[in-house]
Amino acid sequence: MTTAVIAQTAPEGCSPRLIVACLVAVSVSLPMAPISIAKLLLFVFALGYLGLTYWRGEAEHTFAGLWTAPAILLICVAFSLSLLWTSASLGEALTILIKHLKLLEILLLALLIRTARDARLAITAFALGQTVYIASAWLLVAGLPLPWGKLGEKPYAVFSSYLDQSIIFASAAAVIWHLHAQLRWPRWLAGMIAAAALSMVLLFLEGRTGYLVALSMIALMILWMVSKKWRLVALLVVPAAMMVGLFLGSTTFHNRVAKVLGEGQAYAQQSEIETSSGWRLNAWHRSLQAIAERPLLGHGVGSFTTTVKRLEGPTADKTFGSGNSSNPHQEFLLWGVELGVLGPLLLMGLIICTYRDIRHFATPVARATLSVLVAMTIACMLNSALYDGLIGDFFVVTLGLLMSLGIRTREAHAGA
Repeated sequence: MTTAVIAQTAPEGCSPRLIVACLVAVSVSLPMAPISIAKLLLFVFALGYLGLTYWRGEAEHTFAGLWTAPAILLICVAFSLSLLWTSASLGEALTILIKHLKLLEILLLALLIRTARDARLAITAFALGQTVYIASAWLLVAGLPLPWGKLGEKPYAVFSSYLDQSIIFASAAAVIWHLHAQLRWPRWLAGMIAAAALSMVLLFLEGRTGYLVALSMIALMILWMVSKKWRLVALLVVPAAMMVGLFLGSTTFHNRVAKVLGEGQAYAQQSEIETSSGWRLNAWHRSLQAIAERPLLGHGVGSFTTTVKRLEGPTADKTFGSGNSSNPHQEFLLWGVELGVLGPLLLMGLIICTYRDIRHFATPVARATLSVLVAMTIACMLNSALYDGLIGDFFVVTLGLLMSLGIRTREAHAGA
């Protein structure tokens, strides 16, 4: 419905490419099934566009001068080549490979979105979808039943887990705040939506990674609002003050921090892995052992579970589950197990290349994109954020939309 409203208000009509881009933009505010359908449409339309472009003999200059595109392609090639030596079965390896290849969505969105106008419409579709998503969570807090919500199921997760939702809300808050002018929304409205998203994360949701992402988004907002001479002070003082305030004023925040410290101490003293933090620390330990075994090539795509289960020993199925689709809840280590030391370097390289590219975007777009990049980096340090289905698709779609907006508005400015 959101896409239809945008299409009706578009002065120059909507192409099929734009409709697909808007559907993809809205899909990351919905459950996994619509996301999968939107991804399929994205791949079909983008590959069809590429095929038509080359059939006509036209040059494609979307990624000229950008470092992000070759970085993503290099990552996809590396994971694909690791099929040759993976310790996983071919079926399992191909399944995991598809998860890693979702990074291509960033490039495919940039191919479909051809103008600055289309980029603004697509990011507006994203913002509208996120606004409904945020409002739905607040309606659950108020106790109002929703056909698509989980009334009474704390911590107010609408479509996904509290972990995914907290990271998504914090990241979306930054995008909406920084791009209010591009969205043509009043600043007070963007501020109200951003505040609603961030307060939901900090006061009602229980995602510890979400807390860190939310505090980082707030710190960046304040950093860019104050004058340059006060930025260092703001960066040091504001997050610390907020942490103290939340620790003293929010029971949920206090309990979650205390739980993390207690679980970490239990693992250090008794190797307790039944808790969330204990399991994660053990998975990280096994991942480092796996990387040490094959530091140059890694164990191949899809090999994480089989490798760490071998290292874990008799309790492997109890610890990592009976299947072979587990992950270490840390993206850098996951890539390290599969690709050796090259894996974390490739992920770090992608982050650096993206940062290099966004420095040339208009200031609001650059700030929004950098915020999402920071959020993704934090999420990857504490979870397998890109590997996971819903949160991974959120990040690649959001970065794809923002990169498209940055590329197309830069082109429009250069051609003016």
